[in-house]
Amino acid sequence: MPTPTSADNSGPPGLELLELLGTIATLREHCPWMGALTHESLVEYLIEEAYEVVDSIEAGAVDDELRGELGDVLLQVVLHARLAEERGSFDFEDVAREINAKMVRRNRHIFKADGSLQESFPASVEEIILKWDAAKRAEKPERKDPFEGIPPHLPALAAAQKSLDRAARAGLPVAAKSRSTDVALPVIPASEEALGELLLAVVAGAREQGLDAERALRAAVRSFQSGTAQPS
Repeated sequence: MPTPTSADNSGPPGLELLELLGTIATLREHCPWMGALTHESLVEYLIEEAYEVVDSIEAGAVDDELRGELGDVLLQVVLHARLAEERGSFDFEDVAREINAKMVRRNRHIFKADGSLQESFPASVEEIILKWDAAKRAEKPERKDPFEGIPPHLPALAAAQKSLDRAARAGLPVAAKSRSTDVALPVIPASEEALGELLLAVVAGAREQGLDAERALRAAVRSFQSGTAQPS
């Protein structure tokens, strides 16, 4: 098994990552628990570790804690890549190579096709978003549904936010009230703290009525996606 690196970071760039890859390969070979892992059994850990990074950031975590949480997420990526490598599909280098190529391809406002820098750069976030969306459409011209690719298992609030963002960026109408009950939106507070309290109050009211707020919002998002994506 590779020996741990010292804290002076004096090795060549990438040495620590190579050591991590070697450590995981060794554990997969000699540790029964590690050797029994599958993509499916790792899902719960991937979700948990991602949420722990979110918790650390929102709690104003010091660098040591955040670094540790990011390491846990990296471990999940390395493990999934190792499992794929063992079955002869792809390895960690393929993952890194593909995401790097994707970032160059999608960010044509910064990079040329060969990866070199553009002569000038956009001045606004709006321009960047337009170029990003254009690059995505060029990659998959057959994709007509603006909501395609939104993970179906996202929490309902995250799915709602992403669906509304996608609709707005596609120039589709973003409904300000319910299509089915014609209920107008409540007055939205100016701060996220107050908004959180309002959302909590809605969930509490739903609970008292015996309603499932998560399920209700998920159904509303599906209805919004279906109705918005249809040609008028």
